[in-house]
Amino acid sequence: MSFDPPQRVEPAAALPGDAHRASVFETLRETGIYGFDSKDIRARPFTLLRAQILRIARARGWRIIGVTSPTPKVGKSFVVSNLAAAMARSPDLHTYLFDFDLRRSTIARNFKLQGEVGLSHFLDGTINDLSAVARTIPNEQLTIFPSFPNAAASDELVASNRMDSLISAMRQLPEGTICLCDLPPVFANDDAVVISQKIDAYLMIVEDGVTTRKQVRDSIRLLSPAPCIGTVLNRYSAGLTADDYGYGYGQNKQYGGYYDD
Repeated sequence: MSFDPPQRVEPAAALPGDAHRASVFETLRETGIYGFDSKDIRARPFTLLRAQILRIARARGWRIIGVTSPTPKVGKSFVVSNLAAAMARSPDLHTYLFDFDLRRSTIARNFKLQGEVGLSHFLDGTINDLSAVARTIPNEQLTIFPSFPNAAASDELVASNRMDSLISAMRQLPEGTICLCDLPPVFANDDAVVISQKIDAYLMIVEDGVTTRKQVRDSIRLLSPAPCIGTVLNRYSAGLTADDYGYGYGQNKQYGGYYDD
């Protein structure tokens, strides 16, 4: 199994409204995807996160990064979607985004992708060609492998030989590529634990005022020895007023003028 070079991923189903880049950005803002537009103040946390992730990953030779959380509904898929979008703006990098949260996939919804056959159908043997799953964002260096509903047991799929072959193919991608993987929450099932042992490192998403220290400690323990590249505090309640760097998603007074056209 292998990937074609990014520019040759075929067939690649484009997003609706791909005639103009600005219209694509505007369409995706409806689902909270801001990372493509560096002029949008809401993209700033993700461009800053991009810089940190790439700095660490390049220094350590990491190519496959998972994104998980201790529990559901803390915004991990929102973060990984925007991080992938921000990385897609790096001129020397092609980003692959894989949806391995097979039981509650949301990547397709985030990017407004339609379909019935996705990554889980490759893992269960329904299809043999990954290019049938690949979706590209017009004029951006991002290829998405979404998942769609599937009755197959996710724990069997992520532990399968096909999963191992897929990870091996991801490692054989050429220089200048990085793979982001949306993983299930750690305590939802054991899928994240299984996948974490196959990839290079993971990013932990926690929610302000919701995720506990014990949940974070226990998650890191369960995922060990996989290295944690860092943690992201999502939905920081004081972000709109007290954060010196204005990491909120509202109209921050300090930075609003900086991002005006």
